[in-house]
Amino acid sequence: MDPNGRRADRPSDESARVLNPAGSPTVVVSDEQIDVDIDVDRWADLAAAVLRTEGRAGELTLTFVESDEMAQLNAEHMGKAGPTDVLSFPLDSFDEDAVAMPGPVLLGDVVVCPAVARDAAPTHAGTLDDEIALLVVHGILHVLGHDHFEPEETRLMRDRERTLLKLHHWHGPAPAAFAQEQTK
Repeated sequence: MDPNGRRADRPSDESARVLNPAGSPTVVVSDEQIDVDIDVDRWADLAAAVLRTEGRAGELTLTFVESDEMAQLNAEHMGKAGPTDVLSFPLDSFDEDAVAMPGPVLLGDVVVCPAVARDAAPTHAGTLDDEIALLVVHGILHVLGHDHFEPEETRLMRDRERTLLKLHHWHGPAPAAFAQEQTK
């Protein structure tokens, strides 16, 4: 990790990145669930703003899924039973050969389960809106190489989440009820 909490193997040189023609990220959003109303344009805008702030261009997919599908993904990829709130799947983010190739950089996939977010919101971010925003930002930061295995990594990632949410979600300070750790 560098001092900003980014993986050291992330391309830092602008010339190492392939930008789309507009020089901005492309976010493809799919709502494949019916439990919670999702404003796909709003979450696409948040994801794109986060990627621009992080200096990343390329394509990111953001998919909202049912609890059953999230449980399947969680078991298959994390070896854990039951649905989780968000999973991230980095693709070309750290592959220098892929980043140098012509064509779009496929940053990765972020999968969010709105039903799990809805259930966690009262004891976590405070509101469903803030919970989904946190999960979108959290998932993108994982795609970009942030992690929270060690206490210092956790602190850096949470600080970055809060900064990005202040900039692009709240447009000001965090609400008093917002928490990044689940309370009982």
